[in-house]
Amino acid sequence: MAAWSGPGQLTSLQPATTPSNRHDVRPLARLLEQPVRAGRNPPQHSVWHGSVRNHATDRTLSDAQWAHIAGEMVAAVGIAPHDDPDAVRWVAIRHADDHIHIVATLVRQDGRTVWAWNERLKAQAAARDLEQRYGLYAVGPADRTSHRRPSPPEQNKSARQGLTAIPRDRLRRDVRACAAAAINEADFFAALRAAGLLVRLRRSTASPGEVTGYAVGLAAHRTARGDTVWYGGGRLAPDLTLPQLRRRWHSGTGPNDARTHPSTDGRTDAFLRAAAATQRAAERLTRSRAAEDAPALFQPVADILTSAARAFEGRNRGPLSGAAEAFDRAAREPYRRVVRQSRSASDLRALARIVATTGRLTGDRDTAAALQLLAQLAKFADNLADLREAQQRLHQARAARHAAGRLHSIVARGTSPGLTGGPVLGRAGASTTKPQRRAT
Repeated sequence: MAAWSGPGQLTSLQPATTPSNRHDVRPLARLLEQPVRAGRNPPQHSVWHGSVRNHATDRTLSDAQWAHIAGEMVAAVGIAPHDDPDAVRWVAIRHADDHIHIVATLVRQDGRTVWAWNERLKAQAAARDLEQRYGLYAVGPADRTSHRRPSPPEQNKSARQGLTAIPRDRLRRDVRACAAAAINEADFFAALRAAGLLVRLRRSTASPGEVTGYAVGLAAHRTARGDTVWYGGGRLAPDLTLPQLRRRWHSGTGPNDARTHPSTDGRTDAFLRAAAATQRAAERLTRSRAAEDAPALFQPVADILTSAARAFEGRNRGPLSGAAEAFDRAAREPYRRVVRQSRSASDLRALARIVATTGRLTGDRDTAAALQLLAQLAKFADNLADLREAQQRLHQARAARHAAGRLHSIVARGTSPGLTGGPVLGRAGASTTKPQRRAT
């Protein structure tokens, strides 16, 4: 539905249908490859491929509209600028109502090779512009706060092996939980090993005793040769590199930072203290969103939610764990931005470490206190979503809204996220008095 030669040649470029009802693309492929074969120094990998997809809520675009979008995309990435008759050859193919595929060969028709530098960022910027021009769902600009998603080979390998969780995802959740509960670097590495992860430290070549990074793996996740598949912290999430984690950890244990599992009364007290601190942080965020120290509160509150999810649900990825992952994305600051730490942030981290030691809920009082904590976390997520929207960081705003929605849903049900058929509150999160009814 679009090509380098303009709309007048589309009919002649359309692949013919064979008797077996398949398309014969060989003539089209030969036309695309002609500049590569005639090029002076063609690259080893000469094919560029991109896909452009609309959101599920978008209207169906016409072929002419998709053709315009394809032309804008190849121009934006620099491989086929407008009004350049010697640019590369490319075609756009529409497989369904909601998306197209663009294929180009990276040798211009004058024989010169094209190098598509930073084409992903350029294509994303073009997509944001096209969203506005066509009135489509606004995805938002790239903010480099997302973690790496499992690749198709990772997903396929996990499916073949019958794994319940893709290794990259499991490692990211385990590392994040250990980081939230750790007092310092040594405690973090010990917690990783205690969680059953393999740990490999990277040491400085200039100062052999200095640790500059780490990687983690699973004993059962290996290559075809039997080697462990290692994931550095940065390959799991941008805030899980060792330098980023070092900025988060407090030098001491913090006030009343217990390292043993508390009793029921201790759990109730821990949840109430964490709820009160989260409430103060949410109110502070509402009053002073532009304050320089406000971002220092985001990650410690995320640590509290991460610790609560691990304490209540363990490694089973339930609704609370999903909320924690979404909240963590919303809490991250832009790439390379250094957050100024504060005493309030240190106190919140200390409470996150205490929550990490609480374990499963056992009764009405600690369940009520836990739900009160989740209610305050939901309010903080709402406030954070408002802030991210004001900052035009739409990916993070949607992540915060998603986390808030899940947390509000858990609190509204009034059931313990850590107990099957656990206690039910007469008014979720309203008090720590004994509930009037129980789940059946």
